[in-house]
Amino acid sequence: MKKEKITYEEAIQRIEEITKKIESGEMDIDSLATSLKEAKELVQFCKDKLTKVESDVKKILDE
Repeated sequence: MKKEKITYEEAIQRIEEITKKIESGEMDIDSLATSLKEAKELVQFCKDKLTKVESDVKKILDE
């Protein structure tokens, strides 16, 4: 995944696309490792985003 600006929703959509291709057998073996690496990076991005939002919401509610 490139270090471009991507939204949480776009990341989830891309993870779903990769998952569907793997599950349906559409993904060829040559691109499997690359796609899995991209999915892993996207999942980490989503986790980080959720953690930050949770922290921000908690701070707002504590004020």
